[in-house]
Amino acid sequence: MAKKKQQADPGAENLWGIDLGGTKIEGVVLRSAEDPAVLFRDRVPTEADQGYEHILEQIRTLVEMMKAATGTEPKMIGFATPGTVDPRRGTMKNCNTVAMNGKPMAADIQRVLGVPVRLANDANCFALAETRLGIVKQEYPEARVVFGVIMGTGVGGGVVIDGRSIAGLQGIGGEWGHNFLDDSGGPCYCGKTGCVERVISGPSLQQYYFKETGNNKPLKDIVALAESKVDPTAQKTMIRLVHFFGKALSVIINILDPDVIVIGGGVGNIDLLYDRGRDAVKQNVFNDRLDTPIVRPVLGDSAGVFGAAFLVADAV
Repeated sequence: MAKKKQQADPGAENLWGIDLGGTKIEGVVLRSAEDPAVLFRDRVPTEADQGYEHILEQIRTLVEMMKAATGTEPKMIGFATPGTVDPRRGTMKNCNTVAMNGKPMAADIQRVLGVPVRLANDANCFALAETRLGIVKQEYPEARVVFGVIMGTGVGGGVVIDGRSIAGLQGIGGEWGHNFLDDSGGPCYCGKTGCVERVISGPSLQQYYFKETGNNKPLKDIVALAESKVDPTAQKTMIRLVHFFGKALSVIINILDPDVIVIGGGVGNIDLLYDRGRDAVKQNVFNDRLDTPIVRPVLGDSAGVFGAAFLVADAV
């Protein structure tokens, strides 16, 4: 990735964000919320196998790089995390970077950096970035309620209301991936059975195809076979995706009735979600029509780190 390093305006309210990924920790400094020009963007390896304290040191290393490149000090830093903060305990939970689970990460990062921080789940940051910078800002600027969907290795979501990320009382706002969907999904790592994630995530669709055929294929190959209409089981897998996508997403619309839904993640690249999938949602929603725009994101892998930066936009 090309590094962007410019001298910041010391008088500007720069936005600092960091995305804590499983393999990399990425940082960005934006000029301001009103002028989100990138002053710095770079990454360091997470090296999570070396433990929690090492992750904290990698964060420190990245922040020192950010300071040196921009010539400024942050007033606050936003963090996109692979899990979420338990509001009652102040510790991380549901992280696939397991070294973070049970740790008081916000307090520890503040101790290491000497800077106030705000943490939010990466799906919330995705939704926030697409709202403040991406497809929602570009095409639906009047939208007040946005639901951001992540459909990839896992299934998650984030809620943004009036430009602010909403975590909820227990820090699980938007976690539609662990609603019950269908028993055929089988046991989930969360301890429940039949979660949305166990039915329509990428690995779950691949597992379904494997059980039906004995062939272990990547999802992109299954999609291609379905599109070419040469493999009935691949077509059956896509029919399964569409059917359960409609059921799962209709629940979100019935409860939240968002102005826009943005679909991110690898599974979100499958074209049929935006026609046949939309029809399936319409069949299940509690209304005689479906007005809700269901759209693709535009920020790509920038979303997490940009969303992290915008966590502090209303605080600086």
